[in-house]
Order: sequence, then C-alpha cells, then structure tokens
Amino acid sequence: MQAGLSLATLEAGLRGATVALLAVLAVLLLRDGRRTPAGLYGALFAASVAAYVVVTVPGLLFYRPLPWLVPLRLVSLGTPAMFWLFALAAFDDAFVASWRHALPWLGTVAIGFVCARGLLSAACPFYHALQLVFVALAIRQALVGRSADLVEERRRFRVALVLASAIYTAAVIVLETFMGGPPASPPLSTINAAGVLALTFVFVFTQLSLSTRGQLIPVAPVMPRGFPVDASPRSDAPPIDDQETALLERLRRLMEEERIYREEGLSVAVLADKLSLPEYRLRRLINRRLGHRNFSTFVNAFRLTDAMVALGDPGQAGVPVVTIALDAGFQSLGPFNRAFKAHTGMTPTDYRRLQLGRREKTA
Repeated sequence: MQAGLSLATLEAGLRGATVALLAVLAVLLLRDGRRTPAGLYGALFAASVAAYVVVTVPGLLFYRPLPWLVPLRLVSLGTPAMFWLFALAAFDDAFVASWRHALPWLGTVAIGFVCARGLLSAACPFYHALQLVFVALAIRQALVGRSADLVEERRRFRVALVLASAIYTAAVIVLETFMGGPPASPPLSTINAAGVLALTFVFVFTQLSLSTRGQLIPVAPVMPRGFPVDASPRSDAPPIDDQETALLERLRRLMEEERIYREEGLSVAVLADKLSLPEYRLRRLINRRLGHRNFSTFVNAFRLTDAMVALGDPGQAGVPVVTIALDAGFQSLGPFNRAFKAHTGMTPTDYRRLQLGRREKTA
C-alpha cells in the first residue's frame, strides 16, 4: 500500500511538472512566434500533450461526469494529428497556416470520440491506425529536406526531437491498442508519466533554443543579384569578418558569373566542395549572412532571376517556357511554375506577356 501511494505521489508530481512546462512553453511560443505557423502549431501541440497528460491520470475515465474533462479529452484525441501539423510548420519554410489544416485534426478527434464511447467497434482499430499514420508522416517530414536545411540549430535538433517523440507516441499507441486504453495504474502509468516529462524537457529546450536565436521568425532573404555581404544577417550573428567577406565574394562569383545554379544535382555538399569548405560552414554562411533558411530557396532565387530575365527578353520571345525553365536549372516545368508564381504572383506566361508588352510600349 505504501509503495503504491509513493508511486501515485511521484506520478502526480511528474504529471504536474509536465503540464506546467508545456503551459509555459505554449505561452512563450504564442508570444514570441505568433507571426509564424511554427509558433502557433508548436503551442497547439504543447496544449494537446498537456491535455493528454491530464486525461490519462489513473481513475479519470472518459465517461465519468466531469464536465471539465470532456473538452480536454477531445483535445487529447487529436494529439497525433497536431504532432504532424507541428512537424510540417516547423520544418517546411513554405508552410502556410490554413483552416484546411483543421480538417485532419477534427477527423481524428471525431473517430477517437466514436472509439472512446464504444459507438462503433471498427472505430478503434481505425483510430489507432490513423494515429500511426500521422506519426509516420511526422517522421517523414523530419527527414525530408534535412540535407537542404540551412538553420544549423534546427537541423541539429529536428531529427532527435521528432524521432524521440514519434517513437514514444508509437509505443503509447501500440500499448493502448493491446491494453484497450492508456496505462491505468502504477507502475506502467508512472513510467508513462516519466517518459512524457523527459520528452517535454527535450521539446521545451529545443523550442526555446530556436526561439531565442530568432529561428521561429524568418529573416527576409537577400535578393541574389549583386547580393551585399551584410544586408540581412541573423539577429544573433556576430559581426562579419574579412574571411567571411571573402567567402561571400567567392560564392557570388560562383552563382552569378559561373552560374553554377544551372548544374543538375547541385547540393550543399557540391557547392561546399567547390568552395573548399565544410558543409556546416557553408550552411552557416548562407543562413547567417544572407538570411536564407533553405538551400533550395537560395538556389531557386538565382534560377528565378535567370528565368525572369529570359522571359522579358524580346530576342527569346519564341523560346518555350519549359526550355527557359530547364536552362535556368529547374528539373521540370511543374516545380518551376509553382516557384515562379509564388515569387511573382503570376504565371511565367503572364509575366512574359506583361514584360514584352511594356517593352513594345516604350519602343
């Protein structure tokens, strides 16, 4: 009895500390990162985990008449979907928050509700499978694009954080699948609470590290043509020195004069090799001094400028758009069209028509 009481007390302390940490993190993310999807979805994910920690306290069952527990339980049911959305927002710089992102979360909550109330026998297996799908999607998001990530802090922590969270989440889902619910009594429930607290410490530490370094708030990238060496440095970047100035000049020559961005398969590793630099130094140089967070967006800025010049050239009026896109370094027309419209607000064809029309009027 005494041992059980001690474990229950320990578990209460673990859960209380976890909820407190997550609440503080949610407030800080909303305050410091409210202008970015990463801050918003990070706060919502923290709130979801906090709700899960509360509703899985042994003895608090969904069907008990506790009005305040019902909304927390509903929020907790959507935690895997929110985990995936957070991974999207944190690791995809092109991510834009939309009301459509609420649909997978609402769907997950609805199916989880049907499962928890026992309204449909097939709902529970489907709900657990759906949870695992979202965990897998979050892992994929952490891995895809890691090589092109120029934010060293985010790159260093993203895989460890997401994989650790994903492994724990998957373990809990599997456990709940075979046990019919979360661990309901010590010592399993205490171990569960300790695991959540440990992951919460990692999550809080990494998020606050990125937030204090200004990585939740994107820096406006410098335009490529004749980019200045210190036009848009990160707020935490030290003063530029002569060595970095020389490296930026070498980088400018490679990109503008040699047009290396046209080469197929250009990557951080290839460009670093041409500059005789370690990859981490090239990432840091582009991110700190030019404000780019992703290598693809950095390279595509040059490719788009190249294509815009060609599309506005009357001498190339008969050249197909796809040829211009391929010559600029894009691998296919689809990615070029999407990148071009995101950059200019119009299609390549419309841009060409506008530029050539202006030239005709001034001729």
